[in-house]
Amino acid sequence: MPNIKAVLLIHKKECDENGAITEVKIWSVPVSEHTPHGLKYSFVYVMNGIRVIGYDNERGKGDHRHIDGAEEPYAFTTPDQLIADFKADVEACKKGEI
Repeated sequence: MPNIKAVLLIHKKECDENGAITEVKIWSVPVSEHTPHGLKYSFVYVMNGIRVIGYDNERGKGDHRHIDGAEEPYAFTTPDQLIADFKADVEACKKGEI
């Protein structure tokens, strides 16, 4: 059986005017019990060297997000919704709502 590797679909890294870093990565991977939607992802928003927001589906943990130090499940539906939810949390953070 061939060893199928992940294929990077999206990788964007930006630094805003305040020095905060936003990085988004999405890979296409084989469907498995750990990646039932066939995607592996890692999104992060870092302020002053500290992860304030993170979305990922780490093996063994499934889809989840990190908000200001707390981890909670995330209900993945589509890649577009994932990106929209992450962006909404980043904007809320920038407004001081998180």
